[in-house]
Amino acid sequence: MTAETIHAETTRHAAETAHAAAGTIQQTAASIHETVRDHYAAAAVRASHGDACCSDTETIGAGLYSALERDELPDAAVLASLGCGNPIAVAELHEGERVLDLGSGGGIDVLLSAKRVGPTGRAFGVDMTDEMLALAQRNAAEAGATNVEFLKGTIEALPLPAESVDVVISNCVVNLATDKRAVFREIARVLRPGGRIGITDIVAEDRLTPGERAERGSYAGCIAGALSVSEFRRGLEDVGLIDVSITPSHAVADGMMSAIAKATKPIGARPLVDLSAHRELPVAATGCCGGAGCC
Repeated sequence: MTAETIHAETTRHAAETAHAAAGTIQQTAASIHETVRDHYAAAAVRASHGDACCSDTETIGAGLYSALERDELPDAAVLASLGCGNPIAVAELHEGERVLDLGSGGGIDVLLSAKRVGPTGRAFGVDMTDEMLALAQRNAAEAGATNVEFLKGTIEALPLPAESVDVVISNCVVNLATDKRAVFREIARVLRPGGRIGITDIVAEDRLTPGERAERGSYAGCIAGALSVSEFRRGLEDVGLIDVSITPSHAVADGMMSAIAKATKPIGARPLVDLSAHRELPVAATGCCGGAGCC
């Protein structure tokens, strides 16, 4: 075999290996996506039948909201709560603002936001799970909320125009995304200059490797896919957000915690995309769950 033949064979083998690796990564991401979808579709069905989705009320679910907040909502919205915090308590919403909830699930945070921004404001929820969207729409109708809109989509490709919202909130959903960079880019894209985020999510201590995080829980349980504190901070800063803070609130596993993430889009920020590339708003729908105590 000549040197040229050996080189050609080596190049071909390397290309085939790279292609196979890329296929494996893509398949893994697709598999995770479907696992997460199935998990929260089942949770929506349980909530629709009057069953709570979580048993660990100390670290996950509706127990993290005040009794007054829970009393404002339909029972099914409370039962479907699968978050690791209460973003409404940290987002400092004001009358007339436009709020977007990433992975809105049964609609608990959208409905609470709608009350706080009032009739001159609007609350959007984006979710990829049909069962959760249907549940959220029923909850909105029961609550008599007229300033809400639930949209089907993923948080990696939000179905909203650039610079269209004042506040982005999320409750334990960023960790479910397989492409966190895309999530952070989309947050920065849809925020208007001067807009802000108030997100609760599961994060890991910087000492834990991705493998060690996976040992502590599943992807659908919001553990295996969690970023470290530094990774979450860097993800927000890399898309141009400023005044980033990551504040731990309570532990959910060894070296894993729920945390509050805040950041602001600079007033003079230049758009990350061409603003003329308007994204249509589809008509409508994943909430989240963390820790071993969640179903």
